Amino acid sequence: MAELALQLQFGALSEAGIKAANEDAVACQLPAAAYILQHKGACFVLADGVSTAEAGAQASKLATERFCQEYPQTPDSWSVAYSAGQLLATINNQLYQFSHKFAHEQKGYLCTFSALVLKSRTAHFFHIGDSRIYLYRDGALQQLTQDHITVLSEQRQFLGRALGMDAKVEAQQGSLALQAGDRFLLTSDGIHDFLQPAELTQLLATVADPGQCSRQLLDRALANGSDDNVSAIVVDITQLPGQSLDDLSSELTRLPFPPALSPGMKLDGYKVLRELYASSRSHLYLVEDEATAEQLVLKSPSQNFADDVLYIDRFIREEWIGLRIQSPRVVQVIRQSRPRTFLYYLMEHLQGQSLEIWFAAQPQPLKPSLAIKLVKQIAEGLQAFHRMGAIHQDLKPGNIMRLADGNLKLVDFGSVYVAGLAEIYSPLHHEGALGTATYSDPHYLLGHNSGVQGDVYALATIAYELFSGGQLPYGPAVEECRVASDYDRLRYRSANQFNPLIPTWFDRALQKGVSLDLSYRYQTISQLLTDLQQPNPAFLHEEVKQQSKSNPLLFWQLLSGFWFITLLLVIWLFLLRR
Repeated sequence: MAELALQLQFGALSEAGIKAANEDAVACQLPAAAYILQHKGACFVLADGVSTAEAGAQASKLATERFCQEYPQTPDSWSVAYSAGQLLATINNQLYQFSHKFAHEQKGYLCTFSALVLKSRTAHFFHIGDSRIYLYRDGALQQLTQDHITVLSEQRQFLGRALGMDAKVEAQQGSLALQAGDRFLLTSDGIHDFLQPAELTQLLATVADPGQCSRQLLDRALANGSDDNVSAIVVDITQLPGQSLDDLSSELTRLPFPPALSPGMKLDGYKVLRELYASSRSHLYLVEDEATAEQLVLKSPSQNFADDVLYIDRFIREEWIGLRIQSPRVVQVIRQSRPRTFLYYLMEHLQGQSLEIWFAAQPQPLKPSLAIKLVKQIAEGLQAFHRMGAIHQDLKPGNIMRLADGNLKLVDFGSVYVAGLAEIYSPLHHEGALGTATYSDPHYLLGHNSGVQGDVYALATIAYELFSGGQLPYGPAVEECRVASDYDRLRYRSANQFNPLIPTWFDRALQKGVSLDLSYRYQTISQLLTDLQQPNPAFLHEEVKQQSKSNPLLFWQLLSGFWFITLLLVIWLFLLRR
């Protein structure tokens, strides 16, 4: 007899009501794949943009969509509470950064947030603000969430907590055992502020179809004078799984590390073809999916860290980061559809070689058109990380694959930092003679996280190397630096001394990109790219100013030439008008 599975029905609506625009948002994710439904569950999310915030609508839309899209991508080994907590931290950080980025426009990206995750025989809820989640069971209505409202007086109260309000988010969370026949209700204040509990109970009890129930909730609230946006989600539990998954055991029990694999061995339906790479930290194998004949790369942790909890958590997070980042310039991590008996994850198999190996075999220096094409592709990959609030932190030619068609893809998520997550920063581990110390921001190596600017430094260093024929901005001495005073002694080497074709403005852009002074270094990848592709007037002005100091006669010659050209232009315009 087939094992019972979780079955549910739902209806969701969100409308502007009498307002001109709708700042509410709802999103629902009911996985079609039975494996994902069993191991991650279904999620239902409602958010209400804070009316006093200019970007409340954008905040609620971003929060609901990202949660529903990314929650199923979290690792199977993470509990529901941990998965939701990590995801909410990243969403909150993005909204918080948006609010500060547009502070001059007084745009606040704030919203309330309520999420319901149904997995196996358990309901999990997460809540911030004054939207609500109710449970209707056996004829009784229970409010599961509490309103985060601070009351000053009968006439004065304000929202005490919202997503995007602070750098760290504190969400109410809870769970309860499901029963067949349970009905859940998520509402914005445009609904529950205008419907008494008895009226909510009556509608939930008498309108069987969840879609029609949502419709009547909105209509009744508007009829009662609701002057706000109106949103509701109704979810019915129609069948529970035959056996309960022990979530606590799942959270505490770690998958074992796989043994050393050799060609011909099989693991969860994947046949090992050959080993691709091995180090003291991890192993890569080329495998074939026996069900589809597709070739993939399997990454497994090293037995050296079998008892290192922080290493295990970091390895699991690698898979999550890779699943979140979707870009043609970043290696694709594969979402698995079969249970795992060991700890590992899968990636697409890239046919090609590392940029490090390819570059070493090329005539030096590269043609400028080819070099700038490579830099732009690397930049696209980095920007895909940055859009998701992640920093690569270990960008180097050895972590960039050049495919057979000449395109590039970034690989290796082992050192990625995700903004907004509570974690202790630790300096990068370096392996090999040409290690990450060559390309990593010295601020990283000294234990300080410089965020996006760290990736800017790495990209500018690689650009310098590509255009200068394999040289480095600070020379080989950067490899010997250990403390801050060592870096203070470094001096930038002009790139055009190695390649005379490099113009001064281009060299100035490279110098700014690898500056050890964060206040001078570019803030974003796009700023660096702009100055590498077109002359920055500030650099040109600086060049003329320097030349004028060293050669006063040249300065007056340039000035006289400028006025002479201006005079010819005036005469030409005068003749045209005659």
